[in-house]
Order: sequence, then structure tokens, then C-alpha cells
Amino acid sequence: MVGKTMLDAINEQIKHEMESAYIYLSMAAYFHSLNLDGMAHWMRAQAHEETIHAMKFFDHLTNRGASVTLLDLKQLKTTWKNPLEPWKDAYAHEKFITGKIHGLLKIARKENDYTAEPLLAWFVNEQIEEENNTDKVCRQLEMIGDSKEGLFMLDRELGTRIFTAGSPFDPAAYNLVQ
Repeated sequence: MVGKTMLDAINEQIKHEMESAYIYLSMAAYFHSLNLDGMAHWMRAQAHEETIHAMKFFDHLTNRGASVTLLDLKQLKTTWKNPLEPWKDAYAHEKFITGKIHGLLKIARKENDYTAEPLLAWFVNEQIEEENNTDKVCRQLEMIGDSKEGLFMLDRELGTRIFTAGSPFDPAAYNLVQ
């Protein structure tokens, strides 16, 4: 059985993961508007991955006989001043999500919810990757500065991201996310 505090917190986390997908889609739209289709591709793949993360929490609740309550999403941001700004926002957002995951782990430990711990351990490790990926691009863009050539080279590199998962609503898809 899922305790009320954990249930409410996981329902809130589903919202945060879906808002993550939403903001990454906003970033993809922004990059498409700049003809930076590689960065847009990376952000679209990230939006897909965030939806899968939400569904991991969704299925955790349903598999334990708990009720999922979908909460209202907020539009977090839709415009940026330059290509570096959305990457900085992505990095800050991933640090925010890391804090939320750590909070869930604290609740699980307080409530002796041992069933939640493997899921949360997966997310703790996932957030290391999420923060590293976004921070790395920030640092690369800072090194590039005003170089259009450097920007286009990085855009091309980010466009090579491969994301093999299928529908984010199919549990088989998020078993492919490593």
C-alpha cells in the first residue's frame, strides 16, 4: 500500500515530469525557429524521455493499486534571448527535478516504503546524467561564444542523438531507456 504522503508526492512528480516534457517541447519550438534543428531534435527526444519518466511513476502507482491524480500543468517558459539561455534553463530545471527526486526518497525512507526505493534509486542515477548532459552543452556554448561556425557544429552534433524508445505510454518503451 502507498501511504498518502507518498501518493500525493508521486502524483506531484508526475506533474513535474510532464511539465519537463512541456518545457523541452517549448525549447524545441524555439530552436526550430532559429533553424537549429539539431538542438530542436535533442529537445524533442528529451521531451519524449520526460514523458516516459512520468509514465514510470504512473505505472508505479497503478501497479501498487494506488490512484493516479493528474494535476494541472503550468507553461513554464516559451521564449529565450539566445541559444545558451534555454540550455541554462534546462540545467536549472534538471537540478530542480533532482531535488524533487531526493524529496521522494526521503518520504519513502520515512514511511518505510521499500517498494518505492528501487524506482527512486533509478531516478537518482538518471538525474546525474540529466544534469551532466545539460550542463555540458551550457559549457560548450559558453566556449563557443559568438562563433556561428561553432554553434552550427554543436547543433549538428546534438542532432545525432538517438532515442530508440517507442511510445512513452507503452511500458515497453521505458524499459529501453537506460
